Amino acid sequence: MAKLLVTDELWELVEPLLPTHRLSPKGGKPPVDDRVCLTGILFVLKTGIPWEDFPQEMGCCGMTLWNRLRDWQKAGVWQKLHELLLAKLRGADEIDFTRVIVDSGSVRAVFGGTKRAQILPIGRRTDPSTISSSTLTGCRWRRNSPALTVTM
Repeated sequence: MAKLLVTDELWELVEPLLPTHRLSPKGGKPPVDDRVCLTGILFVLKTGIPWEDFPQEMGCCGMTLWNRLRDWQKAGVWQKLHELLLAKLRGADEIDFTRVIVDSGSVRAVFGGTKRAQILPIGRRTDPSTISSSTLTGCRWRRNSPALTVTM
């Protein structure tokens, strides 16, 4: 039997974080179950298949999954879940801090660090180039073509 992507233990942590669905006054189809959507999202992220190729036999279509992922992102579900799981792992002493690094992309550099010297612009060279050609290339109009330079 295949391993469950959303176990009962994981679902108990995730379910309280999910926003409630508001039914449309115009009616329509009821929303797909959140647990089915979470399973589908994890399946797509784990396998790497495109959203539109998600098998509908699993309970919904890929567009529904993509919309639910977007809605949950806007509601802050993933950030809250991340913090909850980190707290749970930290409480069980399951995080190995010996392999932690600090990246400058996530830590602010106070006062901007040291400044580098200004790079001076390079002027136009007056000496002939060593990579010259005896044929005109580049522009097909003679008046815009550079003068030929031959170097020895």
